[in-house]
Amino acid sequence: MLLLWRYRFIPDSWGWELPSAIADPAEDLAAAAARQALAESGWEPIEPRLLLTLEPNRALMDSVSHVYWTRHAIHRGPPAADFEAERIEWISLSAVPALIADSQIRAACTVAALLLLYHAGPG
Repeated sequence: MLLLWRYRFIPDSWGWELPSAIADPAEDLAAAAARQALAESGWEPIEPRLLLTLEPNRALMDSVSHVYWTRHAIHRGPPAADFEAERIEWISLSAVPALIADSQIRAACTVAALLLLYHAGPG
């Protein structure tokens, strides 16, 4: 899994996360996911597909997250948005449960997506 080691100011903590974006309502979501992954990591996803859609804070706000995945990505060079992450690494899916248990992965969308892939596979 391609993950970004990021600092989040509000919780004042570091953690592994998937690349993420806020898409324009008129933008194709798969294209937005691919664009942002390339900008934040330097890796371009090939034919990203929807993995899951979730509402991470359903009781508190009207917010929907769409998580895309792919089996193939091409390294295009350094990320354009190199300020987004301290580190960018490919991490084995087998490491996911331990990283979550160790609080190195806390973001709800990242946890949900990685656990789905770990337990069920993307299909």
